[in-house]
Amino acid sequence: MGVFSDRSLPATAASEVLMASKRKEFSGKEGQWTEAFPANMPRILLVGLGEFAAFNESKAREAGAVAGRRLAQVQARTAQFEMDRWEDPMWGRALGEALGLLAWNPMLYPGAAAKPDTRPDLTVFSSNETLDHGLADGIALAEAANFARTLAQTPPNIANPAYMAEAAREMAAERNLKVDVLSDEYLLAAGYVGIATVGRASINSGCLIRIEYCPEGMEDTAPVVLVGKTITYDTGGLSLKISGAMAGMKVDKAGGCAVLGAMRAIADVVKPNVRVVGLLTAAENSVSDDAYRPDDVLTYSNGVTVEVTNTDAEGRLVLADGLIWACDREKAKCIVDLATLTGGVVVALGSTFAGIFSTDDQLCQDLTDAGQATGERVWRLPLDQGYRDMMKSNVADLVNSVPNRKAHPVQGATFLSFFVNEGTPWAHIDIAGTAGNDSDKGMFVNGPTGFGVRLLARYLENHG
Repeated sequence: MGVFSDRSLPATAASEVLMASKRKEFSGKEGQWTEAFPANMPRILLVGLGEFAAFNESKAREAGAVAGRRLAQVQARTAQFEMDRWEDPMWGRALGEALGLLAWNPMLYPGAAAKPDTRPDLTVFSSNETLDHGLADGIALAEAANFARTLAQTPPNIANPAYMAEAAREMAAERNLKVDVLSDEYLLAAGYVGIATVGRASINSGCLIRIEYCPEGMEDTAPVVLVGKTITYDTGGLSLKISGAMAGMKVDKAGGCAVLGAMRAIADVVKPNVRVVGLLTAAENSVSDDAYRPDDVLTYSNGVTVEVTNTDAEGRLVLADGLIWACDREKAKCIVDLATLTGGVVVALGSTFAGIFSTDDQLCQDLTDAGQATGERVWRLPLDQGYRDMMKSNVADLVNSVPNRKAHPVQGATFLSFFVNEGTPWAHIDIAGTAGNDSDKGMFVNGPTGFGVRLLARYLENHG
């Protein structure tokens, strides 16, 4: 039962529940919980919701996390969720999201030395129809995010570009989505040089993975295009990452995982009346005698030339292919890309906000609103001609990285802006600080968060 700090429980509640709600240690504040054990009834878990007027989706998720952790502790198999008032249907969805996200297990490969996972499956429901429907939608959205988290967590000896392509095919086949996988040979011949160049040092060839959601009658309309950086492992290339910086680089594919998860959420829950195309720019940045080098110059299919100054700034090179494809092949209505692009955005914003850059104020505001609603928050950082001037090369149009690292997250976004057609609304979201969680609290355990799945789903729900 959800209990507001400024609302009394119904007088019809069991006497044991009413007594529990008046304990000194429980006042209905956010994060508090207590229990009652009425005769001939199930255990009652009371969870504080704070003041009614201040209650929102974020607080519903927090309450769901509190309830979910206690339900796990007591090995519950069934839980009925009730609250005296349930005005907003999104509250139930938020509650379901929290429960679903909390259920994800990062231990993907338990072996003979691991203790077996004894957590039982949990069935949740409510007598309130609005709440019950919201719970179902929220859990489906969480499952889409958990799908992205599992892919991000999958190690690089398994999750190479071909594995990501097969995961896209399997997910799409279950939902009647269209999938095309374009090889690096095809891309290179067509002038899409980023994926093939970054991936050529690896025995695992890169590819562009295209997934399409298309409502009936919308085949000839301009799509919303979601682009995800999908570097399945990043050694830094010849600009090799130092010390322990390479560990954890399996999560450098989190942007592409989020796009794939968002496509699942779009098909399962949101079902917008607009075409949506997801593009995953997949490659492995490895080291060999065929690795691309600092000082190499790449010529992209849109005519822009790039001097490579740092092979560890590879994400923007593969994303450039996706952005050109979105503009020229898809004729995109608008483009949103997600990428674990820079360490600089972590320095700037930590793990509280992702950085967002955009050429379109309305698109940026719509994504910001979706992020606020889902708890996947973004903070706008600047794009300016001064930064474009900073990216100039002496031997080509651009460098892929300015050695002095000034405005480091802005450099990455500015570079990408050269590959978006003028007049096409575009937003770049740098999720380097939010793609993973290093603690076990709230809705998340230590590991990938699936950041971006629910944000993109809400954006398309609001503007599809």
